[in-house]
Amino acid sequence: MLVHICCSVDSHFFIEKLQQEYPDEKLIGFFYDPNIHPYSEYQLRLLDVERSCKKLGIELIEGEYDFERWMDAVRGLESEPEKGARCEVCFDKRFEVSAYKALELGEKSMTTTLLVSPKKSQEQLTRSGEAFHASHGVEFISFDYRKNNGTTDQSRVSKEEQLYRQDYCGCLYGLSMQRDQQHRLMDEMFSPISHQILPASIEERLELYTRRNELEEQNTPYRIIKERFLNYRLIRSSLKVGSEIVASYPLFYSTINRTSTEGKIDFELNGQFFLNREEVRFITLETFNALTSSSYINTQELMFNAPSVDTDIALRTHLTNNSFSISAIIVVDEIPSSKIVLILETKTYEDTREKLFIL
Repeated sequence: MLVHICCSVDSHFFIEKLQQEYPDEKLIGFFYDPNIHPYSEYQLRLLDVERSCKKLGIELIEGEYDFERWMDAVRGLESEPEKGARCEVCFDKRFEVSAYKALELGEKSMTTTLLVSPKKSQEQLTRSGEAFHASHGVEFISFDYRKNNGTTDQSRVSKEEQLYRQDYCGCLYGLSMQRDQQHRLMDEMFSPISHQILPASIEERLELYTRRNELEEQNTPYRIIKERFLNYRLIRSSLKVGSEIVASYPLFYSTINRTSTEGKIDFELNGQFFLNREEVRFITLETFNALTSSSYINTQELMFNAPSVDTDIALRTHLTNNSFSISAIIVVDEIPSSKIVLILETKTYEDTREKLFIL
């Protein structure tokens, strides 16, 4: 039987149940999910599914990540709610490709781990599956593993196996609506020009779960623990000196009261130059290099190839002697002598992140 897989949280429990009920059935996993966005999230879910299938002892085949064709398929349905018409088109596309893969492999039946997801309609899934049975000759088998406290058991298994538990279906449009309803920043879509790996970002989780797999291969015990913290995203920034835009780099947690401020350098203290408004201070790239043991040639290089967020925070703490500072600290090639206009749009918010601890 070909098993279309959407994510490890659904698939691990679902496949365990299949193996218990059909011990003689050969199961082949098929990860085909071009709806998942951004690509880093797709990589993270695939990484976890690969680990899960290895633990369960089943073969896994990765389908094509044809995201643009998926976008074309759901065009015009962007505003549809979860379990609406967009989801049905999404199922149809994934089932069609899965049915062809089953035929290619000589399999006569298929199912999907989407059936166990509480976010999805089993009726919708069954309807799409039966339509493809009629048109392609591949039998769609619908399993209801949500009943008899199945959803509770699924949650228990995902915690015990320390699976990656995503909090959105994977679809860009579903995520957008979900974050709007939660009044939360859609920070999954942030990709900084600095190439920093941001706290609680998909890229940070991808590093963490890759490291988890390495520790398991080394038989090193570990735990993944969640922690609450103050998160931060830089939305846009620019620095205008006189009539010229100059290269500038705001340290992590740099904020101002409004989106923009202006003024002139008022005084200097210990290599920090203070604006006469908004608690803004400037340091030169030379100072930045000296205090972080870096060797950036100019601020533009720093902007596009920044050090780690931890390096930024350590420097901020050193400069302010304050672990809670969110004043704007701006790195520049040279300290401006003309009038300054600083645009700094940011978002600071409570959040949770996962941390990996070796036992």
